[in-house]
Amino acid sequence: MHGIIALVDGSVYTRSVCDHAAWAAGRLGAGVELLHVLARPTLSGAAPDFSAYLDPQTRDALLADLAAHDEQTAKLAQRRARAILDDAKAQLAEAGVADCTARLRQGDLLEAVQDIETTANLLVIGKRGEAADFARLHLGSNLERLVRSSQKPILVVARAFKPIHRVLVAFDGGASVMKAVAHMATSTLFAGLEVHLLAVGTPNAEADRRLEEATATLRRAGLVATKQILPGQPDEVIARTVRDESFGLLVMGAYGHSRIRTLIIGSTTTEMIRSCLIPVMLFR
Repeated sequence: MHGIIALVDGSVYTRSVCDHAAWAAGRLGAGVELLHVLARPTLSGAAPDFSAYLDPQTRDALLADLAAHDEQTAKLAQRRARAILDDAKAQLAEAGVADCTARLRQGDLLEAVQDIETTANLLVIGKRGEAADFARLHLGSNLERLVRSSQKPILVVARAFKPIHRVLVAFDGGASVMKAVAHMATSTLFAGLEVHLLAVGTPNAEADRRLEEATATLRRAGLVATKQILPGQPDEVIARTVRDESFGLLVMGAYGHSRIRTLIIGSTTTEMIRSCLIPVMLFR
């Protein structure tokens, strides 16, 4: 069974996706399935009607040329996709992942993932796709769609892999982060890692209780877990803590438990993925 699905698109994040998938595979004892999805082709033959201003012979010749161009473009896209998958598979093999398969699909990424994620326990994806605007720090559109639909943990990777020893959990007491804590307590992915739970806001009895309960859950599982509550704005405090205390992985719920609950866009989740130079694992 392939416990890890690694989404590769040929962007600058592809190598990092493979490195993080290999890291997770080693800790989980799982195989990796590489997935590349080609968008449905846009046919030039569906271009504007030329009949009003081209004679039939010229129109037919032009449409034939456009059809040949579409066919050649599709062939090149297939060759490129196969090369991306072959390179990724070779990288994983070099990293020691023996159980690795590659799958090429055409159509919608979300549908492709939904078809194969049933037996997976982790999805790995780059924070930005091949067409993302790096100057404006836009996140990949596929990333947002995937996070909002998948029930699996999603590891959103930074541009380069770095060894992971310390994990920061952005704790808001909500259902998503409690799901994350439960998963961490039972998954070998986190075995031997130092875990720090950070709540941001004004301390109160209920928040303290939930934080203590989560910390105790991790400690009972044998993890070294600490907790802390800090005042301030969640995105600012979390980003500063990640930067100043050298955490290697941020774990958080995909949706907040407070006023930032509804959508990813504009939320603390999005801001953390944009600003943190470490991988972020999201639970929904």
